[in-house]
Amino acid sequence: MLRTLAALCLLGSLSAQAQSPVWAIRGAHNTVYLAESVHLLKPGQSQLPAAFDHAYATAKTLVMEIDLSRLEESQLQSWMLEHGTFQDHMTLHQAIGEQRYQRVAAEASRLGLPLETLQQFEPWAVALTLADLEYLKLGYDPEQGVEQQLERRATQDRKEMRGLETLEEQLGQLERLSYEQQGRFLEMTVDEMRDAEKDTDELLAAWRAGDNRRLADLMSGEYDSFPELYRALVTERNRHWLPQIEQFLKDDHDYLVVVGALHLVGKEGLLDLVRRDGFTPAPVIAAR
Repeated sequence: MLRTLAALCLLGSLSAQAQSPVWAIRGAHNTVYLAESVHLLKPGQSQLPAAFDHAYATAKTLVMEIDLSRLEESQLQSWMLEHGTFQDHMTLHQAIGEQRYQRVAAEASRLGLPLETLQQFEPWAVALTLADLEYLKLGYDPEQGVEQQLERRATQDRKEMRGLETLEEQLGQLERLSYEQQGRFLEMTVDEMRDAEKDTDELLAAWRAGDNRRLADLMSGEYDSFPELYRALVTERNRHWLPQIEQFLKDDHDYLVVVGALHLVGKEGLLDLVRRDGFTPAPVIAAR
């Protein structure tokens, strides 16, 4: 579920021009690299763009949304059981209404998951579960995602790893949505699953090319009609991360900061925010 939330952050209206998925910001004595991540990739198609290798080689510290080296599966499962289930005797059917429930039930049946088993889970948790199953069905391997690859390399190389936020801070954004907003999020997820393979293949091609304009053409308007979700998933988290990133720029060694692509670009994206504060991010162009 956590991986899928990260993947969903790739979707949206992206509007910056770029030639690389990795950007360099110069501090007084160091460089902070901001990298756009795709959190799910297919085996055989998982080689990262060369700009990642360049940034990783020079960075002493790897920073991700959450420090995966400290996150255990049991910790995630316990958190989901405590925070992703109804605490007020509500059911999923009651929370989202008959029309949405029937659509969600059809998708769950297609994926081989009886929806009755999810009645106790809040709509946002069901959305992540269905999306996770869909990506697995299409052959995407969470262990080949950008962060997972870099985390394994950093562990082997004994690089320092950090997280920009906690599990509570990340998933808590969805938990705090009203049931109506969660229902809309679930409905949006079901809608996107119809063309998930085609859309994701196109998104990955644009990401590898650093073509954020193409990403905007592919997924424009996803959040225009749902500003509450965009604010919860993107804007508020960016504002929380910005002071940390700017603090890294005061250090004397390089950092590689890896976050979902939508967090970097567009209005209120991290690139926009650091520019407002007087920094000049530049795309990292590297060849294999």
